Amino acid sequence: MTVLACALAVSVACQNEEVKVDLSPLPTVAAPPYICEHIPLKAVELMTGVRNPLVRGSFDLTLAGGLGDGSCGVYQREGNRLKVLLINLTPGGDRKVVEEQLEDGAPPLPEILPGVTGYYFKDTGSPTNMAYALLVRGEAEINIQLEIGAEGRDNAADVLALMKLIAPKLLTDASAPSAKAKTSPTPKKD
Repeated sequence: MTVLACALAVSVACQNEEVKVDLSPLPTVAAPPYICEHIPLKAVELMTGVRNPLVRGSFDLTLAGGLGDGSCGVYQREGNRLKVLLINLTPGGDRKVVEEQLEDGAPPLPEILPGVTGYYFKDTGSPTNMAYALLVRGEAEINIQLEIGAEGRDNAADVLALMKLIAPKLLTDASAPSAKAKTSPTPKKD
């Protein structure tokens, strides 16, 4: 009877225990282990609240004339295996999109690297703590979509911090403003 009472007491105590969200700030320096070869796992776990997530995707920084291309999807392991985070690198950056979002009130990203422009924000109407960041440098674009952010965290600050960690790794020299000028054809003189 005593064993049953102890087991019941432990069971009730576990049910009353809330899952605590780690409110630690994201790291300021990218460090292994990485997911998709470039994204720090620790940062992903903090901002999503998902430990040991399922990960799909990769980046190839040699594609599109060295601008790079690829994506990294992060999913919950349990339940419906919902996507919690998506990071895209595309060779189709458009500064006009950034300018429009900034005009509409999105906060600007700081200049993480020379020649970048971008914005970030939290979707205030989202029940899943969605937040976004987009950065353009030359013709390269990085887009972070936090689909399900850890409750209680500053989700907008998290996508900003993740962008600071991954942009220097994912943006190649080919996306630098001076690289485009060096590769432009020289007009012929007659």
